[in-house]
Amino acid sequence: MIHLEVAVTAPVTETLTYSLPAAEAGGLQAGQRLLVPLGRRQVTGYLLAISPAAEAPFRIKPVTEVLDSRPLFPAGMVPFFRWIAAYYRYPLGEVIKIALPGGLTQQSERLISLTGTGREALAAFLAAQKPAPPAWLAELTARGSLSPARLRPVWRSPKWRRLLAAWQEQGFVTISEAVGAARTRAKTEMCAGLAPTGPPLADLRLKASEKKTMTLLQELLANRPSPLVPLRELNHLYSGAGRALQSLAARGLVFLQEQQVLRDPFGEEPPFFPEPPQLSADQDKALAALLPAIDRKAFAPFLLFGVTGSGKTEIYLQAARRTLEQQRSVLVLVPEIALASQLEAHFHSRFGRNVALLHSGLSQGERFDQWQQIMAGQAQIVIGARSAIFAPLTDPGLIIVDEEHDSAYKQEDSLRYQARDLAVLRGKLQQCPVLLGSATPSLTTFHHACSGKYQLLTLPERIENRPMPEVSLVDLRLTRQHADSPPFFSPLLLTAIKDTLEQGDQSIIFLNRRGYANLLICDDCGNPVKCRHCDISLTLHKSEKILSCHYCGFQARSPIICPDCGSARVKEIGFGTERVEESLRDLFPRARIARLDRDTTTNRKEFLQILKSVHQREIDILVGTQMIAKGHHFPHVTLVGVIWADAGLGMPDFKAGERTFQLISQVTGRAGRGDRPGRVIIQTHQPDHYSITNAENHDYRGFYEKELRLRRTLQYPPFSRLINLRFAGDNEELVRSAATLTARQARQQAEALHLTLLGPAAAPLARIRDKFRWQLLVKGTDSNALHALCDSLAAQPALHTTKVTMIVDVDPESML
Repeated sequence: MIHLEVAVTAPVTETLTYSLPAAEAGGLQAGQRLLVPLGRRQVTGYLLAISPAAEAPFRIKPVTEVLDSRPLFPAGMVPFFRWIAAYYRYPLGEVIKIALPGGLTQQSERLISLTGTGREALAAFLAAQKPAPPAWLAELTARGSLSPARLRPVWRSPKWRRLLAAWQEQGFVTISEAVGAARTRAKTEMCAGLAPTGPPLADLRLKASEKKTMTLLQELLANRPSPLVPLRELNHLYSGAGRALQSLAARGLVFLQEQQVLRDPFGEEPPFFPEPPQLSADQDKALAALLPAIDRKAFAPFLLFGVTGSGKTEIYLQAARRTLEQQRSVLVLVPEIALASQLEAHFHSRFGRNVALLHSGLSQGERFDQWQQIMAGQAQIVIGARSAIFAPLTDPGLIIVDEEHDSAYKQEDSLRYQARDLAVLRGKLQQCPVLLGSATPSLTTFHHACSGKYQLLTLPERIENRPMPEVSLVDLRLTRQHADSPPFFSPLLLTAIKDTLEQGDQSIIFLNRRGYANLLICDDCGNPVKCRHCDISLTLHKSEKILSCHYCGFQARSPIICPDCGSARVKEIGFGTERVEESLRDLFPRARIARLDRDTTTNRKEFLQILKSVHQREIDILVGTQMIAKGHHFPHVTLVGVIWADAGLGMPDFKAGERTFQLISQVTGRAGRGDRPGRVIIQTHQPDHYSITNAENHDYRGFYEKELRLRRTLQYPPFSRLINLRFAGDNEELVRSAATLTARQARQQAEALHLTLLGPAAAPLARIRDKFRWQLLVKGTDSNALHALCDSLAAQPALHTTKVTMIVDVDPESML
């Protein structure tokens, strides 16, 4: 008998021990899934370690079933998962479940069936019900059973759970458990091959259909290395092949065999990017520092700080080449799926199909296949968004985090991890260099570089000595628009767009707000039209004739009457990218205009099509949100217009200034990346704000020094660590009470732990998805003290209720 340490997919903070006969443990390894008992249920667990059986003060339950023949992740990732669970205060089994491709978890589900006695009793029970009984009871009567999915919400109700338990005791129903199948598995297809020994075709007496099928099979196999041909291919060429193959197989002339089919996530062949003939002196200098660290095969964190258009991607490619020469793999993280596609094209041009993709744009099946290829060592380069940090690379030799400053690296629900920080951790655990790249590094990362914690590599000039774009500020407080032009275009910007069109160049118009109008107000009662589930105003999307909540997804038809007073006099206030696009079409009817935001690109294919059109000069003006600000290389864009630069400065968040500077600097960097110089026009109501003036002057260090002084004064990161405790529930008073009681308890411990508390207070977005939200911010310099306080608070009686949830957000990215 052996003992297995298992992390189960349940909200359990500790790992559990199970037993397995030694005779059944042959080939068992860390990383395999097990089906194990947990209470009355069967759940999926992940094997972490194997040890000889030892005496235990409790009964050790046996494993129900080993679900995998080989591991889903390498054993070297177990310490990585343990650290994540401890730091982010999240159950270890749930951490691993989130890391793996979706749809692999198996667990038992409750099934309920009526007995013969129960059918009569339930009919009498329903007849006595007034008002009408709930739909699930009527369904149980009609069908005699309830599916697991139908039973799940019923079982969550204490009232109905007690009723069903009573009926079970009386023999009216049977309640059982059954293990469901995993939703994701390898895709297979039936194939045909020639039997290894058989008489020549000419010697056989075959029907015409059999002879035609055999001839076709031989011809196809002659031109391929594989001994198998998919049946779908044969059936496509000859409709009678399927039946003929069955009879040929029965005679032993061919064999039929299932073969795994890889679901291809790449689509069409990506564009080719040639290798530059010569690197700049700055690129050579950066590589001279980086490549020896790759050769040493040891942990070394680097910050590649290069202005937009300075050639950071080429540094990534050269470093990846050296890593592959060392027979180690490369992990590349990007903040957006779109950038994964762009970098994929560069890496594909240089390294061929030795690339795997991991991001949320893939189907569960595609992600599963990519994962299996990585585990098998068939892809040495992995490119993906934040979840790719969990890629099952056995021996990574380099981890690259592109646009490391981007807030998209922070997961904002369930396991709230920061992928950039996990990249540094994984590099440390697996002994490889980590390269963080950005033109506008996060304040914390740049502080680490300045203090010597990271090695700083700089690319201060654009490649081929191209100049940074000329930037003009427009003070919207003083500007008077033309009477016949929209209020969000200054005369200077309109003239610049007109000139750019006449020169045959392209323009980008940036506004980080989608939709047509972001606010609708009733002219009679003055109230805004709000989402019925959130404390948020609805946004008008004119082309679709809907009002939409950008937080919960609720939609209502437009036009609308005021929900408060019934008036039809509801007016549109504000503007978004849809309205800007409409105005540009009116002003420049002959221009080819496109919009790039989450409304126009619901999938990867649509996004890539717009980018392709820009590169092929089929678009003159591209309007968009922050999706157009990140890392794109458009050589024919010579004008960038920022409609409202200070849109994010009013956010109640200590990172508002940093995000504004980064966003403006990044979108500014899209101009002038080709042979013609670029120009940027920034419209703002706060032209003297340091975030905007430093972006105007391309002065990152000036911004850094100003912001760092403010952070030091207020003791915000990088001079402290934060944990945001968020309280959420359906009842506003219960949420407020839980937050208040928890804060009162926290203050009794915070002083001894040298921690500072801010709050509790209602969150700036006080209600989302029908959940009221309060928060308590904990600030300190010692992570252990922060974690100790959170663990203590989580055990408080005020939170021992299903009506209020406390969410622990370690290193919060947003305070909203």
